[in-house]
Amino acid sequence: MQKIYLAGHRGMVGGAILRKLQARGNAQIITRTHAELDLTDQSAVRDFMQAEKPDIVILAAAKVGGIHANNTYPADFIYENLMIASNVIHQAYAAGVTRLLQLGSSCIYPRDAAQPMREDALLTGTLEPTNEPYAVAKIAGIKLCESYNRQHGVDYRSVMPTNLYGPGDNFHPENSHVLPALMRRFHEAAQQNRDEVVIWGSGTPRREFLHVDDMATASLFVLDLPKADYDANTDPMLSHINVGTGADISILELAQAVAKVTGFQGRITTDPSKPDGTLRKLMDVGRLAKMGWRAQINLEDGITETYQWYLANLENLRG
Repeated sequence: MQKIYLAGHRGMVGGAILRKLQARGNAQIITRTHAELDLTDQSAVRDFMQAEKPDIVILAAAKVGGIHANNTYPADFIYENLMIASNVIHQAYAAGVTRLLQLGSSCIYPRDAAQPMREDALLTGTLEPTNEPYAVAKIAGIKLCESYNRQHGVDYRSVMPTNLYGPGDNFHPENSHVLPALMRRFHEAAQQNRDEVVIWGSGTPRREFLHVDDMATASLFVLDLPKADYDANTDPMLSHINVGTGADISILELAQAVAKVTGFQGRITTDPSKPDGTLRKLMDVGRLAKMGWRAQINLEDGITETYQWYLANLENLRG
């Protein structure tokens, strides 16, 4: 039975991947909490990899957050994510791991990349300033995988998801991403019978949203691809794969959809004095579609399911 080390199993994406792996039941899954293993600690990661000797590593661990968090803690975002990628990828190689899957983010692409964003847009322009430190760390992860493949003949792959949401998301009032942040605000406004919710920015930027269960399925699909199939659809130094739905929605339309699900009936007002971030971020998912995978969960169903999870876990999410 294969041993799979899943880094980041307590995160939203890692948790979804863990559920999928457990449902398969055909592998020994190794996990460690942050308290048990600090992935920014090189010697700790080395000792862990040498002791466990996994066959496969899935790197879903990262320090993540929305615009506010990225703007407030840029040093934390670049340092921690660089260290996680460097330690896990190098120590996996040193422990003899030949198959690894690294999860990244659509923020790797230039701010003004042509839409929809293709994989070959990487490193063709200036990054969005609000999350550049995080993006640089994720780009470094891709290049680490590609460089170890070239020099050492291993099979390390990278998948770049669009905006993710779903059960297990972060609903913190300041440090969360846009969809869970809106869900919390509209829920609280509905409960308090408020007549208005103000959303950040102009409401015109467009975003693509992928349910975390779709991301988990796509991740394992890419991990399982025969090397010949993966190599046939990628290039040695452009090997990452976009994962998304191929469709987007404006922030204002998203707010309206969340308001409907949460039962908020007041008015929605925009605040153009707050940053919009990138005006559009839509992934070109043609590479993955050619390989045989497409997203299955539509946004309305996904928002409804996520809100049900939020309500069921509300007591644990307060703060």
